[in-house]
Amino acid sequence: MRIPAHSVCTAIRDDIVAGVYERGSRLTEELLARRYGVSRVPVREALRTLEAEGFVVTRRHAGACVAEPTEQEAGDLLEMRMLLEPLGASRAAQRRTEAHLKVLRGLVRLGQERARRGSSDDLRSLGSWFHETLAQASGSHAMTSTLTQLRHKIAWMYAVDAPADPVESWADHGAIVDAVARGDSERARAITALHTERATAAHRLRFSAGERPERVRTSQHPVNMSGLRH
Repeated sequence: MRIPAHSVCTAIRDDIVAGVYERGSRLTEELLARRYGVSRVPVREALRTLEAEGFVVTRRHAGACVAEPTEQEAGDLLEMRMLLEPLGASRAAQRRTEAHLKVLRGLVRLGQERARRGSSDDLRSLGSWFHETLAQASGSHAMTSTLTQLRHKIAWMYAVDAPADPVESWADHGAIVDAVARGDSERARAITALHTERATAAHRLRFSAGERPERVRTSQHPVNMSGLRH
């Protein structure tokens, strides 16, 4: 059965973020279709979407290639997130549902418990889930989708050091949820702004100015598309 173009787009984007396709490398429809087990039509549609998102560029005589963002463009993404995440938290304090609060509180409990134990293996994924849920609680589809895209791009362009003090980091998460639960939009904004500023300091650019990788790495985790064949 034909796999939806959205699923192909997600798979290609994930591989770009993971570094399977490096900056500047070509993305041919034929090879991508073979890799993901689909026809060239959904691949073509996926490449158009990824070009609109800024992950892919079309070059004359070369076709679709992985984009090569500049250091300035990468820095702009961090600044955009520092502006939008506090705004999202402020909106969440006004629009969150009880379901959002239940998920956020559960994630904070898990994160704080594992931070105290020194079990950092899945803290990053818990943190991503927390911030995704917080964005959804803003009640704005545009803000949620923008922040999601920013997180994808930042993960692509930056390596992130583990927090020096995970307990403090998850204390911030707890304080954000408390403010959101009380409907205190200004406090939610202020705590999130401080938390985002601290997190930004741990980001290290994955590339240097003028760097242009020439090869495409083999994925260590081949895409499993079987779950998408419904």
